[in-house]
Amino acid sequence: MAKNVNVLILRTAGTNCDQETAFAFESSGAAVDRVHVKQLSSAKNFLDNYQILAIPGGFSYGDDIASGKILANELRLQLADQLNRFVKDGKLIIGICNGFQILVKAGILPGPLTDQEKECREFSQTTTLTHNDSGKFEDRWIHLKVEGQSVWTEGIKDVLYFPVAHGEGKFIPQDQNILNQLKDNGQIALRYCSPEGKQAQGYPDNPNGSVDNIAGITDMSGRILGLMPHPERHFLFTHHPHWTRLKTVSKFGHGAKIFENGVSYAKKML
Repeated sequence: MAKNVNVLILRTAGTNCDQETAFAFESSGAAVDRVHVKQLSSAKNFLDNYQILAIPGGFSYGDDIASGKILANELRLQLADQLNRFVKDGKLIIGICNGFQILVKAGILPGPLTDQEKECREFSQTTTLTHNDSGKFEDRWIHLKVEGQSVWTEGIKDVLYFPVAHGEGKFIPQDQNILNQLKDNGQIALRYCSPEGKQAQGYPDNPNGSVDNIAGITDMSGRILGLMPHPERHFLFTHHPHWTRLKTVSKFGHGAKIFENGVSYAKKML
């Protein structure tokens, strides 16, 4: 069991949410290193020193080609051995916004969808995140409903309120079969919803047109989470856009539980 939880926050040119993500993990009791991808790829066992890998938001490599695609290729082609070992050891990964795009396009999420596929350790892309239906960058606060079973969202029952900030956040599975498997496996972690927690009926509750209102997914184990909204931007209660009008007994916002869950699990299990 790990006495200290070590978190590696991966960054590269264009990453711009690494400091906020570091603050969230540090405030949850973890030790954090912000590490450039070139540093990670230069040492074969570098990732072994950590229990959690976080890929934060931003515009890695300017989102050239497509959002997250270049860094996704680096992970898939240069770091596959380290990442496979990290996942096999039962460690945790979270990708937020651009990080979610990277995990999906690297094939790390949703990962194997059947027990038979687990035997094959090659990353294969079966879903994507593409241009918003609105045709523009969406920068707004949205509501989310937690579904499925995940280390990261355990115990969260309330409707969450997070900001989104993306131009390519529309989640699309490869086909209906992939979508059905995600549902059957409980891998749909978060869905866009109305303020009352009911199914989103389109824009703006669903800010990008994601299929089935999907805002976040996990792998089959629930240890790898990717989501488009930003929990680190509602980590403190005062991050809420209307915090002066609300009453609270906690200094923490809706995003804090996600980071707390990750760190707590790593302390107990890794």
